[in-house]
Amino acid sequence: MSDDLKLQQQVIDALEFEPSVKAAHIGVSVRDGVVELSGHVESFVEKFAAERTARAVKGVKAVAQELEVRLPSDKKLSDEEIAARALRLLNWDVSVPHDRITVKVEHGIVTLSGEVDWQFQRAEAEYDVRKLSGVRSVINDVRVAPRLRPGDIRSSIHAALERNAELEASRITVSVSGGKVTLTGKVNAWTEREAAERAAWSVPGVTEVEDKIELGRP
Repeated sequence: MSDDLKLQQQVIDALEFEPSVKAAHIGVSVRDGVVELSGHVESFVEKFAAERTARAVKGVKAVAQELEVRLPSDKKLSDEEIAARALRLLNWDVSVPHDRITVKVEHGIVTLSGEVDWQFQRAEAEYDVRKLSGVRSVINDVRVAPRLRPGDIRSSIHAALERNAELEASRITVSVSGGKVTLTGKVNAWTEREAAERAAWSVPGVTEVEDKIELGRP
């Protein structure tokens, strides 16, 4: 059995084991370690869970997401209802500066815009709204306002990498242009790559992270 066929079966098994995903409606294909998910799910949360589950399988280099959200008829909501519920959730979340975020909903697709100080606030706003029933997709156009100089950002990221027990900071190179961070180097597993990206996003002033870290033994 080829490596791709083995990986395909491992992804299928992982999806079937994940209780938040109905694997029977999801097709899995693999080519050169890149997994493509096709078929349909009943919510955006399930779509996100399927992608997260596939990414966590050892050997997966990337995930192409082709899943369609098909809402059961009894869960369909108007755009106005979705927008109102999204605003309420953002108002309740004390970690989100809700007065600096705007919400637009069109055909179940939620677009968030505005400006925040930290990446975790941007991510938390998206996490809040993607849980709502009736949401087909979320477009996160919220910007992180740069507040540090590139040299300060680079030093802060290096410090964050060194604090992370999952990573060997010496294997990762950080370059900064404005608020954009580019990560290069090699790590052994996808989880290490995600940990490096999280470390970069944890620094105030980072507006974009381009992850060019390769998988494989350094």
